[in-house]
Amino acid sequence: MNKKEALEFLDRLAKGISEMFGRDCETLVHDMSVPKHPIVVIYNGHVTNRKAGSTEDVYGDLAKYKSSYLEGDFINHLAVYKSGKFIKSTTFHLKGEDYHYALGINYDFTHMREFSNVLENFMKVESDLQSAISEAGENKLSSIFDSCLEAVGKPIERMNKSDRLRLISLLKREKAFDFSKAVPYVSSRLNLSRYTIYKYIKESS
Repeated sequence: MNKKEALEFLDRLAKGISEMFGRDCETLVHDMSVPKHPIVVIYNGHVTNRKAGSTEDVYGDLAKYKSSYLEGDFINHLAVYKSGKFIKSTTFHLKGEDYHYALGINYDFTHMREFSNVLENFMKVESDLQSAISEAGENKLSSIFDSCLEAVGKPIERMNKSDRLRLISLLKREKAFDFSKAVPYVSSRLNLSRYTIYKYIKESS
C-alpha cells in the first residue's frame, strides 16, 4: 500500500465510522510524519471544533511528551477536552516506507454521562418495597401491642394467665393478628412459645 492508497483507505474508514456512530463521533486522520501532526481529514469536527490543518491534539500536551502515544495504538482512553467534554478516544497508527498516519476516533459521551448520573440518582431507593411494607407492619403491630399492654395495666413479668388471656383478647379486638408476623412477635414480647400463643388465641375466642 503506497501513501496515496493508505490515506484513501483511512479517509473511507474515518467517514464510515463517523456515519455509523453519528454526530457525537469525531473521526480524523493525522499525518504523523509532519511536525505537530496536522489533521489531514476530519469528520464531525464540531465535537472538538477542529478542522483539517489543525495541529491541536485531543489529549492536549500529552502528545508532546509521550513517545508511546506517537508510536503505538491507544485504545478506549478518556480525554477530558478543554471545553469540559468527556471523550472516549482511540488512536490507530498506520505506517509505510514514506508515510505515517494515525486514525483518531473521538466519541463525545458527555450527555450520556450526565444522563447516567441523573438515572442513578432517580433509581436510588431507601429499601425494597417488601422490606418497607414489612417494617411498617412491625411498627404498627408494636404500637398496637403497647396500647393493649397499657390497657391491661400490668408489666409482662407480673402477668398471670388471666392477664395474658385478656391481653390476647385485646390484641384480637385490635386486629393485631391480621399482621403476618403477629404470633412470632407476641410470642417474643411475652416470652412464651408460639404454641402457647395459638392456644391463648383459641381460648380467648
